[in-house]
Amino acid sequence: MDVGLKRELEEKVRAGERLTREDGIALYASDDLAWLGGLAHEVRTRKNGDVVHFNVNRHLNMTNVCTASCAYCSFQRKPGEKDAYTMRIEEAVRLAKAMEGENLTELHIVNGLHPTLPWRYYPRSLSALKEALPQVSLKAFTATEIHHFETISGLSASEILDELIEAGLESLTGGGAEIFDWEVRQHIVDHHTHWEDWSRIHRLAHEKGLKTPATMLYGHIEEPRHRVDHVLRLRELQDETGGFQVFIPLRYQHDFVDMKDGKVRNKLQARTTMATGAEALKTFAVSRLLFDNVPHVKVFWVMHGVQTAQLALQHGADDMDGSVVEYKITHDADNYGTPNKLGRDDLLDLIRDAGFRPVERNTRYEIIREYPGPDADRREAPQPMRV
Repeated sequence: MDVGLKRELEEKVRAGERLTREDGIALYASDDLAWLGGLAHEVRTRKNGDVVHFNVNRHLNMTNVCTASCAYCSFQRKPGEKDAYTMRIEEAVRLAKAMEGENLTELHIVNGLHPTLPWRYYPRSLSALKEALPQVSLKAFTATEIHHFETISGLSASEILDELIEAGLESLTGGGAEIFDWEVRQHIVDHHTHWEDWSRIHRLAHEKGLKTPATMLYGHIEEPRHRVDHVLRLRELQDETGGFQVFIPLRYQHDFVDMKDGKVRNKLQARTTMATGAEALKTFAVSRLLFDNVPHVKVFWVMHGVQTAQLALQHGADDMDGSVVEYKITHDADNYGTPNKLGRDDLLDLIRDAGFRPVERNTRYEIIREYPGPDADRREAPQPMRV
């Protein structure tokens, strides 16, 4: 990158001036990851100090039966397939109760778009889960699922959200976003929820007082300009509603272990490679710099691997997600032995090892407990990047 442009971008960031589309594309073109990470780290430090947030959560997928066959997805199954499943509500409650240990604060629920389950299954599920786990926040359903509920119920998204909130919903999930630009989206998505409906549903959720996450699936067939466009659409919606709490870049996954029946459901597998660690860190840094009006950037360690997740904390991220025990939608993110689960103590160790101070939060980013940071008396104690 030209030295003059570098200086100009530094001055804009340090003055709090909003970056443009052209700025975002220029940042992605830079090969100076140390400079880029340092600039993003300045912003994350200004917003969140030396804190890294985490929560104690579990994931529950009540059905993997789905009408869609999105090109990147290996989770979905069609009715009648050998490992297709749909839980009875009582089964979902039993599984959730079994996850209750370690002072669980959040249950994260995402499902396939089931062709025959009645709409009432969903609010009844939430009501039963909330009754069984009254202290646990229910973070449930993508905008794609809410759009699907409109189709199967005949109700509007507003009416659906009202019923789900009454049943215990505290936040939507951020999924279904993938990449919004149609140039890419038409090749990777096999459902009818695109930017117009995704944004409409999150706007409605924000109007009703819900705070929601936003995501971006990167590292497949998109180009940096599509990532920039994706973030700027979200930034504009955030200007309007202020309802996004966190942005979550999600690294596209190859199928390391999800071909038990011999079928390769990931249609992108043959012509894509996963983003490298360096590309992941660049994506976090540019996202933090562009998305100036969202308070948090989260690195989902399951999809990035533990070491890349720790490095992302030096490149703009300030949240390590949660103490996941089982995550069915993606698996080993880096093929280097990413663990299947991390508990509270594991996360505390990882955050301190990266040089930060752990803070446990709830779904709404309210602080539950603050923990000591790294031992400052140890000469070898890690420290956050200096800013």
